[in-house]
Amino acid sequence: MIAIVDYSLGNLYSIGRSLDFLGLESAVTGDPAQIARADRIILPGVGAFGDAMEKLAERNLIAPICGRAAAGVPLMGICLGMQLLFEVGYEYGEHKGLGLLPGEVRPIAPDLPTPLKLPQIGWNALRLRRPGALIPGVQDGDCVYYVHSYYAKCPDDVVVASSEYGVEVPGVVERGNVVGCQFHPEKSGDVGLSMLAAFARMPGGAPC
Repeated sequence: MIAIVDYSLGNLYSIGRSLDFLGLESAVTGDPAQIARADRIILPGVGAFGDAMEKLAERNLIAPICGRAAAGVPLMGICLGMQLLFEVGYEYGEHKGLGLLPGEVRPIAPDLPTPLKLPQIGWNALRLRRPGALIPGVQDGDCVYYVHSYYAKCPDDVVVASSEYGVEVPGVVERGNVVGCQFHPEKSGDVGLSMLAAFARMPGGAPC
């Protein structure tokens, strides 16, 4: 079963509908005990980094998420959920993240060589950087749907695919059983569905 973490900040039901379309068993849950038993975990997110970490802490969800990741269970962060996988985020202050991936989350604006509209909203092409668990069905240049003003600054070996938006934005990240998408796969058509299906096939959890 794929647990979609409910902490009141995320596009929960669109993700659930996408998994239903793929014939994958999932449950939207904010129950720490259910998350601690999940075969796979999706951490969505829309909003601010600090608020999200505060809500995860209030609901006692950090320990089961990190515990399952440490046990080798596949964990996928989406949009803000991907950003939370990193060590620290700088959105309205400095906030500690889950620390499951090395790196930090910074605003895009100061790094842009020329002014671009922020947040980045819309379709952008992926540049594949290396093989990864989520991308066996993805081609270089395939487009996905972004909505964000912050981006991960992390080691190159964490980045599986990126998109250019004045700077190189990590679009797909991965280390071991922990993966993430800065864009919304549930809003990215067949390309996004192929990534969700690939997540369900990742080793480490029971077959979906």
